[in-house]
Amino acid sequence: IYIRAIRDTFGDVPYVVANDGDVSALAGAMNLGENNVLGIAMGASEAVGYVDPEGRITGWLNELAFVPVDASPAAMRDEWSGDIGCGVKYFSQDGVIKLAPRAGIELKGASPAEKLKEVQALMAQGDERAVKVYESIGVYLGHSLALYHHFYRFRHVLLLGRVMSGRGGDIVLETCKKVLADEYPEVAGRISPTLPDEKSRRVGQSV
Repeated sequence: IYIRAIRDTFGDVPYVVANDGDVSALAGAMNLGENNVLGIAMGASEAVGYVDPEGRITGWLNELAFVPVDASPAAMRDEWSGDIGCGVKYFSQDGVIKLAPRAGIELKGASPAEKLKEVQALMAQGDERAVKVYESIGVYLGHSLALYHHFYRFRHVLLLGRVMSGRGGDIVLETCKKVLADEYPEVAGRISPTLPDEKSRRVGQSV
């Protein structure tokens, strides 16, 4: 559909169709002025992309939303892949919604986006229950970045998406760095997880 849209609209011009996660990684490389970047956008799902040490998009299928990060037999099952413990259930609005009741938050919104906003509103008020939600996501992320690094050997990680917006995103990053330092010091010394400005965080891979 993209190829037809381009040809029908613009004629015979050069084009490239890129995965949305790869676009987030490209945005990260441009934002940081660096290469060897893993871009992770946490919104409706977990969109991931990678820019290699030479500044190139590899064309790999970087759909880490469907890569298991939790080996527990009781882990949530992903509706799309049918697998359990997939990243999408930990690094997206689904992850926030899953954790909220466990933290004592009763969600009333009709849609996942509305439920995420409820938790973000509590976070803006400094509610300790919301803090625990974001701390848990930070713990998940610290362990998962060590796993991702085993395969990608990235140097930089740019964290985007609605889940990472506001003070909640800061808590995720702080907790993630602590887990890496405590549990994976050999990885912590090699990677640099960072957050862009608030505007870029909110738009995620749409940046």
